[in-house]
Amino acid sequence: MDFINNISQNDSVRYLLISLVFIALFGLLTAIYNFIIRKWRAKALKSKSKIDDFIVRLFRVPGIWAIFAILLNIFSSFLKESERLFFVFQKISEILLILTVGWLIIQVIRGLFHYWQRKLDITNSNNLEARKKLTQISMLERIIIIVIAFIFVAIALMTIESIRELGISLLASAGVAGIIIGFAAQKSFGQVFSGIQIAFTQPIRIDDVVVIEGEWGRIEEINITYAVVKIWDQRRLIVPIEYFLNNPIQNWTRTESEILGTAMLYVSYDLPLEPLREELARLVKDHPDWDGRVQNIQVTESKEWYKELRVLVSSSESGKNWDLRVFIREKLIDFINTNYPGSFAKINSAPVSLNKDTSQ
Repeated sequence: MDFINNISQNDSVRYLLISLVFIALFGLLTAIYNFIIRKWRAKALKSKSKIDDFIVRLFRVPGIWAIFAILLNIFSSFLKESERLFFVFQKISEILLILTVGWLIIQVIRGLFHYWQRKLDITNSNNLEARKKLTQISMLERIIIIVIAFIFVAIALMTIESIRELGISLLASAGVAGIIIGFAAQKSFGQVFSGIQIAFTQPIRIDDVVVIEGEWGRIEEINITYAVVKIWDQRRLIVPIEYFLNNPIQNWTRTESEILGTAMLYVSYDLPLEPLREELARLVKDHPDWDGRVQNIQVTESKEWYKELRVLVSSSESGKNWDLRVFIREKLIDFINTNYPGSFAKINSAPVSLNKDTSQ
């Protein structure tokens, strides 16, 4: 009994014991929580739906922080004899609880939007409406998350007396400092409003095929302040969101994904076109990348030594059209070489005579 009384009177030993009990209990609860999460995840992996696994991953880390914040709030009550320690730990636990609640709400929103997005199919060629909705949903999700994060961070900071008084005084004065902050934030707010404008006017959408700065690619991601373009060679082009409002860009799938593509050939005048047109019709007839709309060969230019042929073919989307054009170009070159050798364009140069002046 005397030993217990001595411990209760010795602050250092008492605080050490409280810390050890806190660590042990936190470790035990975390182990139980991780065990439940592992069981849930194992069950989710067996499910056909991938949403279960996504939800498990969403709540694993915030759940641990929630356990830590609740335990810290409970154990801070054992420090009431030291007003300073009690105030510090109580305030830390209060801020952690507020931020954790905000984090959990954000994760719930992410789960709901993920479920909503998975219902949209953008894999088929006629996916304009799905891409339109996906772009709006993605932007709306980011806006809601930013607003919620801002609100909960503000609430957490306002629990600190000095910061709350500073905030109130700044709002009351709103003088030169407010003007300076306004100018500093002008560009950031401009980017945010540009992102919102993109979401609703939609000059670009997720999975649109675009040409930007001479680079061909697909819109992979649209954020509040920037967009990610996946280039054909797997590089990523990061473009500020206001670029799409202030600069002309090529959007190949703005209204529909169907596209026409060309392959150019340069041949001599003695090459007949009808056999070439028949060969083109034969090549595209059973090709999976041809959509059955357009296939044609036209003479688009006549030069002194050769004529220019434009091979025009159509596809349901740009990726297929690229593959089709490459295939058609290769096969027509082989056809000409086999059946009409020597019919490709040649650059003829007249001999140049150098007349030397020998009068001197």
